[in-house]
Amino acid sequence: MPRLLQAMAGAEHGGAEKHFLRLCTALHHAGVEQRVVIRGYPHNLEVLRADGLDPITARFGGLFDLRTGRVLQQVIDEFRPELALTYMSRASAALPRGDFIHIARLGGYYDLKYYRKCDHLVCVTPDVKAHCVRGGFAEDRVHVIPNFVRDHSHKPPADRAAYDTPADAPLIFALGRFHANKAFDMLLDAVARVPGAWLWLAGDGPLQRKLEHQAEALGIAGRVRFLGWHFDPAPFFQAADLYVVPSRHEPFGNVVIEGWMHGKPMVAAASQGPSWLITDEEDALLVPVDDAGAMAAALQRLIDDPQMAERLGQSGRATFEKGFTEEVAVRRYLDFFDRLLGRQQTVAAS
Repeated sequence: MPRLLQAMAGAEHGGAEKHFLRLCTALHHAGVEQRVVIRGYPHNLEVLRADGLDPITARFGGLFDLRTGRVLQQVIDEFRPELALTYMSRASAALPRGDFIHIARLGGYYDLKYYRKCDHLVCVTPDVKAHCVRGGFAEDRVHVIPNFVRDHSHKPPADRAAYDTPADAPLIFALGRFHANKAFDMLLDAVARVPGAWLWLAGDGPLQRKLEHQAEALGIAGRVRFLGWHFDPAPFFQAADLYVVPSRHEPFGNVVIEGWMHGKPMVAAASQGPSWLITDEEDALLVPVDDAGAMAAALQRLIDDPQMAERLGQSGRATFEKGFTEEVAVRRYLDFFDRLLGRQQTVAAS
């Protein structure tokens, strides 16, 4: 097994941050020796420590933050990693050079000037890879490994009554940061066109008050619930009838594979990641980006056709099991590490 340094300069929560925590703990379970350097957000530290990892904290403050470089250099000197995997531009730029292979993980279409000293890039989709190749990286230095989610679909559903939601109402669920890219404003317009449907939104962000006012203006505030941010949204998935990903811009879409993992019938806007992941009419329904009418029609279609909804949910679950489980992701990463280090292939992780 390789000696791996992982460094993340992310926020307190978000899709990339969740993936980082999942991958650290998944590789730990597979026997990979790691050192992990992150910002000192209590929940993220708690997750790693609960899984047997001992994270090191750094500020990742940018150009004038000299201490982070010293922290990373000390880890390199003491641990002597064979590989280093960095997330976000600040971690990738801050990592000192050393006798190891430096890999940066790109979850979107980032400014590549921060990644020039990296030996290899790992991208979440072929389209992100194409962006990196167009930006000057040799194709054999850029690789595609999709994200994964850990299966927690066994959890019990949230109590609808606790959120003043009728037990027999069609319930739509969505989650994400309340940012323009996530298109929750369009989703509210769509739900206003689906009579009798209720919407649960899990997340937070700068647009929350604006979205709340929009729901009131549309006359649907009584059937929309803003749930706040939840590190574990599984109970809300389990309580919902339908799941929706309305994003205008979604480079990959962890939220897509979370919906599949829960076996939920899904409607998604055909932004970058979802349109790569989803086979329309097979494991979800795709609609044009920013088209509230098409989104409403797709949601109504699944409400009116329970058999189709059930088929899409089952097919989505099968897609998850085939390509996006923890076991599949660990295999991909271990094989990738072995290729970089010129080793024979590892025994499959369990």
